[in-house]
Amino acid sequence: MNNIPSTEAQTWYAALWNRRMLICILTGFSSGLPLFILISLLPAWLRTEQVDLKAIGLFALIQLPFTWKFLWAPLFDRYTLPLGRRRGWLLLTQVALLLSLPLLGQLNPQLDLWTIAYLALVVSFFSASQDIVIDAYRRELLPDAELGLGNAVHVNAYKIAGLVPGSLSLILADLLPWDAVFSITALFMLPGVAMTLLVTEPQLRYQAPRTLRAAVVEPFHEFLTRNGWQTALLILGFIFFYKLGDSMATALATPFYLDMGFSKTQIGLVAKNAGLWPSVVGGLLGGLWMGQLGINRALWLFGLLQMVAILGFAWLAWLGPQTEIGSFELTALAIVVGVEAFGVGLGTAAFVAFIAHTTHPAYTATQFALFTSLAAVPRTVVNAATGFLVESLGWTLFFILCFILALPGMLLLLKVA
Repeated sequence: MNNIPSTEAQTWYAALWNRRMLICILTGFSSGLPLFILISLLPAWLRTEQVDLKAIGLFALIQLPFTWKFLWAPLFDRYTLPLGRRRGWLLLTQVALLLSLPLLGQLNPQLDLWTIAYLALVVSFFSASQDIVIDAYRRELLPDAELGLGNAVHVNAYKIAGLVPGSLSLILADLLPWDAVFSITALFMLPGVAMTLLVTEPQLRYQAPRTLRAAVVEPFHEFLTRNGWQTALLILGFIFFYKLGDSMATALATPFYLDMGFSKTQIGLVAKNAGLWPSVVGGLLGGLWMGQLGINRALWLFGLLQMVAILGFAWLAWLGPQTEIGSFELTALAIVVGVEAFGVGLGTAAFVAFIAHTTHPAYTATQFALFTSLAAVPRTVVNAATGFLVESLGWTLFFILCFILALPGMLLLLKVA
């Protein structure tokens, strides 16, 4: 694949503040909010209502629609609703989320746990469906020169959305009943709904599929025949492996910090803040630097930083559990977490831009859903084995293994970039 440098005459700050970037902020926030409600707020609610930890752990399975969303993505390429092919489906999924999220708070975890599970699965389905449409809309909205920056802005807004259910809603839960908390949290979907009503449908550069069969078959046929099936398999392998190492390394981050002797308060104040904001800065700088580097060179440089940062966790594990936590230990924790988060922010910006550029504009919904579904497999499936690996290897060897598992993705860049 060719390197994609930016050729627009506008400066980076003009690109950052244009209307398309504002849309990417709102779509990113709308995309991240329902997922973080499911993975942050829902478990906290269930635990405060004395639900068994094993049952709470099984709730991770409600994220499966994010892995299988490519199965129904062709519907969004084929059929057009009254507001348009993208805006119509987007409004439908957002309204469905706005109505279904408050219903969670009306249930009793002790009496209605299965009902909560089914409703959470419905929320997950509409959240994954919203992601399909948002990804397609963003790909059709952004010119190639802005793919890196626009996708970085989207990813950062996605992460920042996690502050609502992961922080604000938990504070409200100490002051208000849970039904009010879920209702208030759901209202943060309203800016996304307003955006959907106000924006225009992206200009259609290619004819939409005329039949459902074409919408299902042609995206896969086009991808496999574009550069040959061997190149297609290499691209799919790269998408699977590029984020595998860092995804595994952070899957059990909080238990690792606890095993190293850090208190929950120290983890909350140091690790979480050191993880969020460097990730946001890394993602934003990654988007800006891609304008100079091009997507492919950024994949090499950012991927290398992302991989090397894993070794910081191995160093912390090598130091071993600390009986007394002083300024040195807290500083070491903050630096290790911050460097890893910064590297992951850079790598994610390049990775998402690569996925966007790899999709064909005629089949954005289906191909984007296929690629992001494959990228989600390590998070939803492979990470399930991390606990067993730590038990058998120990923390230090586990992180070294994560570093080694990041190598295949880098080596595949020799072919795909």
